[in-house]
Amino acid sequence: MAISKGDRRLRIRRGIRNKISGTSERPRLSVFKSNKGIYAQLIDDSKGNTLAFSSSEEIGQKGKRNIEVSKNVGKKLAEKAKGLGIELIVFDRGGYPYHGRVKALAESAREGGLKF
Repeated sequence: MAISKGDRRLRIRRGIRNKISGTSERPRLSVFKSNKGIYAQLIDDSKGNTLAFSSSEEIGQKGKRNIEVSKNVGKKLAEKAKGLGIELIVFDRGGYPYHGRVKALAESAREGGLKF
């Protein structure tokens, strides 16, 4: 029986999550993308808290799915992280290939001052 694309992504995601974990000093930047937008959040896995989040919906570009929107989400999240005094993070691509929208979000977060 063939494995679906979604099941394959979840399997990769579980492998990534077994290797990385966020702390309050170095939270995990988790990325999720859907057909309608892209979402990113900083998570402290030791406490189970979301420290900051940003999405295409939040910046007023819901329904648009292009690289520019992803860059804006990354910049917005970096601004929020700087406001909380967070500079070092761990990147969790969520099982998606590091390409296109995920790569654009990561690079704009780096430009915004986050280090990973």
